[in-house]
Amino acid sequence: MLNIDQLKFDSDGLIPAVVVDSITKKVLTVAYMNRESLEISMQKGLTCFWSRSRQELWLKGETSGNYQHIVSITADCDNDALVVVVEKDGPACHTGTDSCFTHPVWQSEELHEFSLEGLYDLLVGRKTDKPEGSYTTYLFEKGIDKILKKVGEECTEVIIAGKADDKAETVYELADLAYHAMVLMVQMGITVEDVHRELASRHIIDHKVKQEKMTK
Repeated sequence: MLNIDQLKFDSDGLIPAVVVDSITKKVLTVAYMNRESLEISMQKGLTCFWSRSRQELWLKGETSGNYQHIVSITADCDNDALVVVVEKDGPACHTGTDSCFTHPVWQSEELHEFSLEGLYDLLVGRKTDKPEGSYTTYLFEKGIDKILKKVGEECTEVIIAGKADDKAETVYELADLAYHAMVLMVQMGITVEDVHRELASRHIIDHKVKQEKMTK
């Protein structure tokens, strides 16, 4: 672990902090810390910044309630910038958006970003807008029984492909299963964050079980 004394603050005594959501991995905001705000952040486990405009300490969420609980703080190779991974209580931006980064500047026509959160948002849009000719729209219109039937069918396809030891086919069927499972999630109002938190809680339990076994 680095000591604060090893960090390189600029001539104004500041160091940039890139705040990242621990679940979505989205960049939430870029702010600045001085030594005092970094120490407060580490003591409280909550992000505290130095406001360059107001020239004062700023504990994120103190007014809005949208606190950011720190998971980790990591310095870059030059020790002059930080990545702060957080679990947030609400929107990161003062405008009320999830992230401060919402204005596209340029996008490749050949390369496309993919994330489970992006797919989830797309499916939510299909459920809300119901574009004609969309298979996803068809599933939502048929309802929960049809969706559950498809999830069951895809589970069977995964089992068949896995039993055949066909890696490519298993990957294909797992992708189908993941898609239909996410349609079910949207139908039931279950978010990617809900599942992430459940998996994270199981990881902690599993870790504790392993520790208990090692000490016996």
